[in-house]
Amino acid sequence: MKIGFIGCGNMGKAMIHGMIDSGKCAASDITASVKTEKSAEECRNDLGINVTTDNISVVRSADVLFLAVKPQFFEEVIGQIKDEIADNVIIVSIAPGKTLSWFDEKFKRELKVIRTMPNTPAMVGEGMMGVCANTKVSDDELKMVEDLCSGFSKTEVVDEKLMDVVTAVSGSSPAYVFMFIEAMADAAVAGGMPRQKAYTFAAQAVLGSAKMVLETGMHPGELKDMVCSPAGTTIQAVRVLEEKGMRSAVFEAMMKCLDISRKM
Repeated sequence: MKIGFIGCGNMGKAMIHGMIDSGKCAASDITASVKTEKSAEECRNDLGINVTTDNISVVRSADVLFLAVKPQFFEEVIGQIKDEIADNVIIVSIAPGKTLSWFDEKFKRELKVIRTMPNTPAMVGEGMMGVCANTKVSDDELKMVEDLCSGFSKTEVVDEKLMDVVTAVSGSSPAYVFMFIEAMADAAVAGGMPRQKAYTFAAQAVLGSAKMVLETGMHPGELKDMVCSPAGTTIQAVRVLEEKGMRSAVFEAMMKCLDISRKM
């Protein structure tokens, strides 16, 4: 199976690294296109894959084609490749806001299209990806793409109407989590801890807490209560977070993200 990538930025590289490192495919089976020869050389050295500046050559060689450019460039790229793409090629989009019907309109015909929304933790093999597909994609083809992506991300099939919610809850949310880690580390530094140690303590606490949610199956509120001893330190910190509107701030931030995604 030949894999094509149009675009090879940070997310594309993370996906390719995951596929190769997990053994889901060989580097020799992947071809990517980039804008400049300088970028092509960097990608060849970094990934060991075939790299070109010609989008059409990628399309002609691919069984599965990942569109990994920024959303504002999708229409331009589709205009270049729509007459070259074969009916049996599986197209995988990573763009927010671009619906399955939008692809039908831009390609001027119904092709095999899978929408995905990955996130940047794919760079360390801990991504989360929402997936949906049109009726041209068979169950086996969808499972094959999910397996390919499992090298860098967990995947969940969702109704297309939920894809913008996926953008808010996992696609964009690493930024919220990084801000939380940074804020905790800053407070630790204010308390006298060296900054690098502060980042390590804060980040590992977030990692371990997330793992508890996933592996215990317990409600996050129940896990929170387990930390909050009567008359202890934690419940006082929770009281301040509630007073300052932490829940509301997160809620409103995600609703704004969802709104923007729906308008893209």
